[in-house]
Amino acid sequence: MSRGDVGARSAQSRDILRLAIPAFLALVAEPLFLLADSAIIGHLGTAQLAGLGVASATLITAANIFVFLAYGTTSIVSRQIGAGSERGALGAGIDGTWLAVGLGAATSVVVALAAEPLCRAFGASHDAIGYAATYLRISALGIPAMLVALAATGVLRGLQDTRTPLVASVAGFSSNIGLNLLLVYGLGWGIAGSAWGTVIAQTGMAIGLVTVLVRHARRAGATLRPHPGRVLRAALTGIPLLVRTLALRAILLVTTWVAAGLGDVPLASHQVAATVWSFLAFALDALAIAAQALTGKALGAGDVEAARNATTTMVRWGIWVGAVLGLALLAVHSLLPSLFTTDPAVRGALSAALVVVALGQPLAGYVFVVDGVLIGAGDGRWLAGAMAATLVLYLPLAGWVHGTGDELLAQGAPRAVTVLWVVFTAFMAIRACFFWWRIRGDAWAVTGAAR
Repeated sequence: MSRGDVGARSAQSRDILRLAIPAFLALVAEPLFLLADSAIIGHLGTAQLAGLGVASATLITAANIFVFLAYGTTSIVSRQIGAGSERGALGAGIDGTWLAVGLGAATSVVVALAAEPLCRAFGASHDAIGYAATYLRISALGIPAMLVALAATGVLRGLQDTRTPLVASVAGFSSNIGLNLLLVYGLGWGIAGSAWGTVIAQTGMAIGLVTVLVRHARRAGATLRPHPGRVLRAALTGIPLLVRTLALRAILLVTTWVAAGLGDVPLASHQVAATVWSFLAFALDALAIAAQALTGKALGAGDVEAARNATTTMVRWGIWVGAVLGLALLAVHSLLPSLFTTDPAVRGALSAALVVVALGQPLAGYVFVVDGVLIGAGDGRWLAGAMAATLVLYLPLAGWVHGTGDELLAQGAPRAVTVLWVVFTAFMAIRACFFWWRIRGDAWAVTGAAR
């Protein structure tokens, strides 16, 4: 290897770390919202924790089906930056932010009005549904802020800035914990206090991120006014990623539905295990964020070789980081449950589930990084088709667990939850196979300012 090649790889590694480290710290703040809620609510009772599991699954679905506001915007903005057009990049980002305002307002109304029917669809106990509906009805008020924060974060990542979202996330997470403790325990509002604390924190994050975005737009001379035609184009561009995300959320919701059918103890333990999985997923997704930004920029500049080299490096890092996270979780899997609940049955089931979560982390590292590469490349149509196919393949596996629920429960809640998580890990393996096949070819590596 020549000295020039070594220097290029060293610079590439620095770019990855420059984007990934702040992205990691910012991304883990989002599941920390839920971890904090789970820890605080878990000590109120098992029914409250089970209710939070149902409500949070619904709320995250309602918001994250629009994750294209962040991912798609990162790809579009980074391509424009690679092609040398900062004004065009920020114009696209402003359009995406206005789209987030409209989608957030509409989604908030729907979720608030349909809170109880949405929660009942999971088939949880009567007590759990009551708590879930209360949490969801209040939390729906924060959906517009969640979507605006997604869009603004996507723009900043496309501009190769992951530090500003980090500052916003740290501020939001810190205020969320303080507000939840005050409202849940200090004022005695229970699960409603947790919901209000999260809404306030999310709103503050959105305001801060939009303020920074407006400053960038004014410096570049980009207009801040919404343009209906461009906003519509932004919506149409996001449709493939919307389909991809809907299929992914369907898989996660089906898994929660299966857990709910097993009873409150398996559902409560699954809620915490899913939150831990999300925490680790967001940690691994830091490399995916770097992949989105660097892939889009390289392809926008017409440099396919740089995009492929970065992909190879980040995939290798993703697998190793996943292995390290898995080993760390294995070391504490029997200690973590006591942080979330005093129920010994939930603790036992959760401890068993966390072992499976830990063993699946290297696979998750590969999946998240390649997903980020393809999103950065703007390969949305293929991603939509692959995720839809994955959903079709996963449904029979989830159906089998649901159909054998009584038999699994007869062997104990830890056994039932373990089997559920083994099946969920199979979903990740299916996804990895699709990604391996796609990344081997060249169809995803399209160059230019727009795909």
